[in-house]
Amino acid sequence: MIKVSLYGAEFFARHGFYKEEQILGNYFVVNVEACFEPKSVNINDDLNNTLNYERLYEIAQSAMKIPKQLLETVAQGIADDIILQFPYINTLEVEVKKLNPPLKGKVAASGITVYITNN
Repeated sequence: MIKVSLYGAEFFARHGFYKEEQILGNYFVVNVEACFEPKSVNINDDLNNTLNYERLYEIAQSAMKIPKQLLETVAQGIADDIILQFPYINTLEVEVKKLNPPLKGKVAASGITVYITNN
């Protein structure tokens, strides 16, 4: 089993339940962990024999451009797109964090995580 990860991908986006959040926008961080069984024991330095984390970034980047009210919707959309492009993934974890959420106290981030297991 191989795990390919993308940590700390930061985006400015306009996700949020409240209209002010959608107007002002905020910074978000996306983390992705995907596990799969390689086709061969030897990857042989061939990108086609693994999961391309550049594509993981591009999928997250595309999803972050489309405003949503809920982080759950954002993370599920990223997860769905990743599984669509890489159906051989066994397990997938997509975390989306909103930095400095607009709350009444100081909070570094709020976030959600979507877990998918393909059997």
